[in-house]
Amino acid sequence: MTIKQRTIKSEITISGTGLHTGQSVNMTFKPAPENHGYKFKRIDIEGQPIVEADVDNVTDTSRGTNLSQNGASVNTVEHVLAALVGLEVDNVLIELDGPETPIMDGSSLKFIEALEAADFEEQEAEREYYHIPHNIHYSEPDRKVEMVAMPLDDYRFTCMIDYNSPVLGSQHAAITTITEFKKEISSSRTFCFLHELEMLLEHDLIKGGDLNNAIVVVDKEVSKEELEKLGVLFKKKDIDVAKEGILNNIELRHQNEPARHKLLDMIGDLALVGVPLKGHIMAARPGHAANVAFAKRIKAQIKKERSKKKVKIYDPNATPVYDTVQIMNILPHRQPFLLIDKILELTKTHVVGLKNVTMNEEFFKGHFPGSPLFPGVLQIEAMAQTGGILVLNTVPDPENWITLFLKIENARFKDKVVPGDTLIFQCDLLAPIRRGIAQMKGIGIVGDRIVVEAELMAQIVRRPTEETA
Repeated sequence: MTIKQRTIKSEITISGTGLHTGQSVNMTFKPAPENHGYKFKRIDIEGQPIVEADVDNVTDTSRGTNLSQNGASVNTVEHVLAALVGLEVDNVLIELDGPETPIMDGSSLKFIEALEAADFEEQEAEREYYHIPHNIHYSEPDRKVEMVAMPLDDYRFTCMIDYNSPVLGSQHAAITTITEFKKEISSSRTFCFLHELEMLLEHDLIKGGDLNNAIVVVDKEVSKEELEKLGVLFKKKDIDVAKEGILNNIELRHQNEPARHKLLDMIGDLALVGVPLKGHIMAARPGHAANVAFAKRIKAQIKKERSKKKVKIYDPNATPVYDTVQIMNILPHRQPFLLIDKILELTKTHVVGLKNVTMNEEFFKGHFPGSPLFPGVLQIEAMAQTGGILVLNTVPDPENWITLFLKIENARFKDKVVPGDTLIFQCDLLAPIRRGIAQMKGIGIVGDRIVVEAELMAQIVRRPTEETA
């Protein structure tokens, strides 16, 4: 069954206070195009920088999940992201005029209500799930954290918490499908222990805290004077300890509300993988730091599989787009610095080139002659020449132009290249070419192994003539 992506029909604003900053903030959900994902925009900062909801942008998990990118930060994003995942919304732009999402009642409920008021709109593109292919484990033995993602053609969660607390005991929460999130999980509020609350108050770390947006678990003997002090701080009268072992400021919505909230947090944090998941997630004693580490492990598996899909099968009998002679009509390089032999594919945004690595190469005479290796810097040069064909393909007279390096970033050499290898380079544009400047992502492949990758920036300039040289 084909499932389409969806966004919201209209924008909607929700206002509140950041839990830790205490700042008032307006947060606006806006419709977004296909394949946009979840992105935050800080409209209170010059240039209105975008912060993508991506696990690689997580900078802190001590009191919530915080993201930073492009010189901007957005804090405590997990409850907002959980609501989006729970309602199966794929594409949304979230504008904020402050550094932290509003805490509201400490759950995802208010965000669910706002998004439902905005209504939903189906888009043309299909939703692409990542199906967990095999068990993916994460553990922290010292904290007794255990997590596993298992194959399943649905999105199911099972969560257990145990804080060695006589009040909480061991609690379990579960949903069998993500469609249960709204009813079973979204209203579950954040919780903390009384000793943690006192420490946070003492260090002024919950400036937006309110006894209406958290369950406070009383894990120690507490005097009447301490309760009165809390009442003054939070402007509440008659604060006491309820029979459930929590402050009597609120009533539990579920007997296992803390466990359900931990499950809520986990759903929000795993949204940072960046793609809808299909699998059964089981977790014991999860927390933001562990959730993020687990999300990184899942994302690494996704990247590994996608890299394998990029591997090109070389057919030596296929007619190339350009052979060596035709390449020399475009590139100014000559032996021994012409480092590609064929162009196998060429479009406006993509090129695949080939280098046959032989023992006759000049550099093998001096580069570890007893154990010859293709130098990494020359692999990057060969990749750049492949990309140069892509860039020069944008002008009608490529023989009159040359490409110049402007930048090399994130270069990684993952395996050795030796005589006898067939090295295939693939370069893809990261953005449209503007003013003759191209940004490309390149990978080099031998067999089914990615041996080198890098991001390149190059500019095409006119080739000097004899009169101008």
